[in-house]
Amino acid sequence: MSRPGSIGGQSGPEREFLTADVPGAPERALAELIAGNRRFVTDALWHPNQNASHRSAVATEQHPFAVIVGCSDSRLAAEIIFDRGLGDLFVVRTAGHTVGPEVLGSVEYAVTVLRTPLVVVLGHDSCGAVQAARASVATGTPPSGHLRAVVDAVVPSLRRAREAGVAELDGIVDIHIAQTVEAMLKSSETLAAEVAAGGCAVVGMSYRLAAGEVRAVTARPVELAGALVPTA
Repeated sequence: MSRPGSIGGQSGPEREFLTADVPGAPERALAELIAGNRRFVTDALWHPNQNASHRSAVATEQHPFAVIVGCSDSRLAAEIIFDRGLGDLFVVRTAGHTVGPEVLGSVEYAVTVLRTPLVVVLGHDSCGAVQAARASVATGTPPSGHLRAVVDAVVPSLRRAREAGVAELDGIVDIHIAQTVEAMLKSSETLAAEVAAGGCAVVGMSYRLAAGEVRAVTARPVELAGALVPTA
């Protein structure tokens, strides 16, 4: 793993960047995230890439090694829970990590223009968006305003959970994370092609609000699942 600074422990203009063109980049990017989360959980933080010199270094260009498509929940700040800094993560957040054209366009920009080798769908336990969708379906009362778009995006995951006999909230959250991964790959030919070419991977993770840990939900390609934190 890298030390405080850039990937590989390098700093300055010769530092290494993990891009889709580097062999094994998706696996290495995932390992960086897992190591950073472990530091966060154990309170052994490095706070890498957060000083003035690095701020200046990334002012004219960026080379994020992972895209985080996460829930907007205020307790799910990616740079904090993965112990990373400026320029490391390309973060897109919506309530319930719901995915629309703008989100897909942002992801496609990262994986094709910035050559980011890893996309993570990051959900969490006790997700309010999932709870709101479940309450809406149970009462037959859709929410008002644009909140309805969030609920409507979660409803397919509720149907899938019902078909699988899953009723517990955090089990539904896991299904929703997996559903988001599949929906992104199905909706974005660009992302699917990058994954098929081997330069990019998409993984689903769930974050525990109290413990601070991320755990495995799904991965594409499936072989990458072995590198994920075991489910508990």
